[in-house]
Amino acid sequence: MAKYYIGADIGGTNVSVGLTDDRYKILRKNTIKTEKEKGYGAIVRNIAAAVGELIDGAGLSPKKIEWLGAGCPGLCNKDKGVLEWSNNLDWHNESLLSDLAELTGLPAHIDNDANAAAYGEFLAGAAKGTKSAVIITLGTGVGSGIIIDKKIYYGTNFAGGEIGHTVIEVDGYECTCGRRGCFEAYSSATGLVRMTREALEKDSGSKMHELVDTNGKISARTAWAAAKLEDKAGKEVVHKYIKYLAAGITNVINTFQPDIVCIGGGVCGEGDNLLVPLKKIVKAEIFSKNSAKNAEIAICKLGNDAGIIGAAMLGKLG
Repeated sequence: MAKYYIGADIGGTNVSVGLTDDRYKILRKNTIKTEKEKGYGAIVRNIAAAVGELIDGAGLSPKKIEWLGAGCPGLCNKDKGVLEWSNNLDWHNESLLSDLAELTGLPAHIDNDANAAAYGEFLAGAAKGTKSAVIITLGTGVGSGIIIDKKIYYGTNFAGGEIGHTVIEVDGYECTCGRRGCFEAYSSATGLVRMTREALEKDSGSKMHELVDTNGKISARTAWAAAKLEDKAGKEVVHKYIKYLAAGITNVINTFQPDIVCIGGGVCGEGDNLLVPLKKIVKAEIFSKNSAKNAEIAICKLGNDAGIIGAAMLGKLG
């Protein structure tokens, strides 16, 4: 008999809820606006309503659902079932687990959203079949989750795995966390846009100016597009970005020696243009370069579905 689970991926802009089976397949999915300006109570009620609509739409009884799992940005204390702090949502010490359980009538589990996405990629994506993995998402920031011996690594205070806030450039650019030189400040899409803007200011003849005029703005794609046109400034930005990304990934491999490091985010759409030079630099820099076996570097497979699948399966972690 099939078993059913619900995963909720709570973000600053949208909340995606999905119904999955025990083979990690998403059967139905709904997305609602977070509307964070309405505050915690309204958001949680809206999530519960979306869950109810999902179950009704599938023609299932709530009794057929094993549990609801939710991934949320911020510091999530799983022992207490409390979302202690979320800077993206401005939540402080909210009883997320008990509130979701009460409003939906389902057993509930909660975790940090990056951990949930990492768990999804580990169960059903690029890290499937491994024992240890590090999943890094290159978006507006740099999110990450660490799997060791098939379990999410949390640290003593559930704040472990914040790889984006390790420093790769001492006294470098200021990060949103207040520290300087963080991996996130250089390898996020935000960091790539900043490097592109700086290059544009220095080189008035770069083809990137034409691309910006055509598209109406500087984006994380601007330098990559220019590099394909053999633009010198664009190629330099891309090379610099890959060097910083390689530095962060090298640190991850030297620290954890995982079976695999998976990277996700829009920049991964560049495929081998990103992966080939990235792997070359990392291979030359890792401490274990002379080992017969080293961590694989791969692109995530699940995209935005990773957060739903991972959240839906949180109950398997106990």
